[in-house]
Amino acid sequence: MTTNTANASMNDVTDGSARTARIALVGDRSPNVVSHTRIPLLLDALATRDRIVLDAYWIPSEDAEDEEAVRGFDAVWVLPGSPYRSEAGVLTAARTAREDCIPFLGTCGGFQHALLEYARNVCGLTKVAHAENDPEADDLLIEPLACSLVGHEATVVVEPGSLAQSVIGSERTVERYFCAYGPSRHLDTLRAHGLRFSGHDEDGLVRIAELPGHPFYLATLFQPELSGDGSRPHPIVRALARAAVAHAAGARQSLPV
Repeated sequence: MTTNTANASMNDVTDGSARTARIALVGDRSPNVVSHTRIPLLLDALATRDRIVLDAYWIPSEDAEDEEAVRGFDAVWVLPGSPYRSEAGVLTAARTAREDCIPFLGTCGGFQHALLEYARNVCGLTKVAHAENDPEADDLLIEPLACSLVGHEATVVVEPGSLAQSVIGSERTVERYFCAYGPSRHLDTLRAHGLRFSGHDEDGLVRIAELPGHPFYLATLFQPELSGDGSRPHPIVRALARAAVAHAAGARQSLPV
């Protein structure tokens, strides 16, 4: 199975017939980013193992600056690969998915930018920045990790009763990373405005975020797409796929007769 490249979303469902759920893969696609090369394998595995077929479209970060870019999709996945060519585009895609209740997953750089979007647009922290994009900023939400996680595996402790725990099926998991940045300041403010940090490393540092009340909103500093060899999708990837299918079914049911 291959993925397509789209410069704009397909916003209209023209009839009430069944359609394949559509997922927007937001990021600057590159053969040098391992997580990007895993996507075709994961789509094939979802189809053969889970009987979930997704119609996947790559949305380059610059194209995602258009607020309509991910509207009409059934899921949005902001993939690793930062620094993105357009920070604004990635933030716009994350905001649209959050506000329009489109199932959302952000991994690694997607996690970092999901928090940045939430801090700016929900918490009113309009000046916070990402050190990779603006290292001289006065107020960094995302900073270099004290110990880089590039190429590491580490334990994540998952909060009971969370979306993450229900998806992963365990309160402890070992996950793969390829990142050097993470959240630092303002975490209490993000919590106070409704974001839940539902996974931490063994030192208590945030590794998973979710948004209660949203149909499916999950962001992980680790990269579930790197789990195994790609032949068995990580539970988080499977959960996003199921959420996309449910969203597509809801879109069909809401069409006028």
